[in-house]
Amino acid sequence: MANTKSAKKAARQATRRTEINKARSSRARSAVRQVEEAIKAGNKAAAKDALKSAEPVLARTAQKGMLPKKAASRKVSRLSARVKVMAD
Repeated sequence: MANTKSAKKAARQATRRTEINKARSSRARSAVRQVEEAIKAGNKAAAKDALKSAEPVLARTAQKGMLPKKAASRKVSRLSARVKVMAD
């Protein structure tokens, strides 16, 4: 257990940041899953809408350091390529 005042504060901040980071990564995974489900269902319009909402979520997740920027870019690129080749 933390003994000093600064260590106690650091422990409080760490737990708070952990909760925020969990929520942020969960939101990103959900956004990607929604796009993948729309692709699997074969609904191009829904997939486009889901991708449009997932892209800023992934970018924000990367910007906040939860995901490497290139990983977020790669995910968006691969999802958009999959949506693009869908039949109308």
